[in-house]
Amino acid sequence: MDRQKIAGDVYDLAQSQDPIGALVKESLDVIEQILATYGPERISLSFNGGKDCTVLLHLYVAALARCHPNTQSIAAVYIPIPSPFHELEGFIAQAAKAYGLDLFTCVPPSGIPLPVESVTPPTTTPGTQYDYLGNSGTLNLPVGESRGGEGMRRALELYKSRFPHIQAILIGTRRTDPHGATLTHRNMCDPGWPSFERINPIINWAYSDVWTFLKKLQVPYCALYDQGYTSLGSTFDTFPNPTLRIPPSSDASDFFPTSYVVVADNPNATCQAEKTPVSSRISLLEDQDFGAFTIVASNPDGICVPEPNTDPEASFHLRSSLAEGGYGPLRVIAADPNTICTLECAGPDENKSFDARISTSSRYRPAYELTDGSLERAGRFQGGHS
Repeated sequence: MDRQKIAGDVYDLAQSQDPIGALVKESLDVIEQILATYGPERISLSFNGGKDCTVLLHLYVAALARCHPNTQSIAAVYIPIPSPFHELEGFIAQAAKAYGLDLFTCVPPSGIPLPVESVTPPTTTPGTQYDYLGNSGTLNLPVGESRGGEGMRRALELYKSRFPHIQAILIGTRRTDPHGATLTHRNMCDPGWPSFERINPIINWAYSDVWTFLKKLQVPYCALYDQGYTSLGSTFDTFPNPTLRIPPSSDASDFFPTSYVVVADNPNATCQAEKTPVSSRISLLEDQDFGAFTIVASNPDGICVPEPNTDPEASFHLRSSLAEGGYGPLRVIAADPNTICTLECAGPDENKSFDARISTSSRYRPAYELTDGSLERAGRFQGGHS
């Protein structure tokens, strides 16, 4: 990529009357201050291929071209999560080559599970956790070992041991991220974590600002965002945003979608939607005395990993009749408010996994068409997995 052209486009936008111009200028000012403090040789960019760090990468390259035009390779670190999307890793490799990143993939020592970054939307249950790069922040949900924690800390210790001269890391955190509410443009990692200053140049950007920037400057981004994904994590917990699902044609509205959908309390079970008229199936359930239940909309491409039933409005249990058939109690979330699922078992092998990504005919609008930024993580399964 032509770094001088990138700089020209970005700085022109920062000086323009465009509504996003002030945010771009603010971010460039932060980056320029950090460059003046540390110099590019002591700064690294955290890059995981997501939309936010893609914005940050473009901004950083612009600032480098303007302030340090002779900079060759750009120090960057990638801390993988479990089971990343192939499309995402492909984009990371492409971006590293295009922008001239000296990208270090930082995997903690074996035996330490990697955390899943930012997968749990806030709730009203107070809790505190460490976020992506060692900042203790108030999160509104208790967390387990799959979020932040020891794996991330050890990965950063490895990075510090390999690159002890790095003193600051640029992060694409925004205020609306689960761990971003209390952050400023500059925060030191907490005691007990490797000594880095975290730099958050786009902390005040909204979801819509990210897409305005990317689209206006025609910045390349991961193709998954054009498939309805609005927040990317592990394949275990990330699905297209149901808000962006394109409704099926009216002539198919009275029947079940032809797709495998969700699971239940058995990790070896999958659930297949049947092409049976909705009214007939509901009547059948009522006749067999299943009792009251709620069918909740979910993602037709997704699966549901077992977790305690903490929200009666978000699940229902099929009771004795299924139990008599040897299926046991099930918690099923349907792919459509009019869908009933029947259980299919993947087999007795406890290590046998079910297919998490069976393709369907469902279509989604691209991420940049999401108008309500508060729904950015609607496609992220609540409660991350290690």
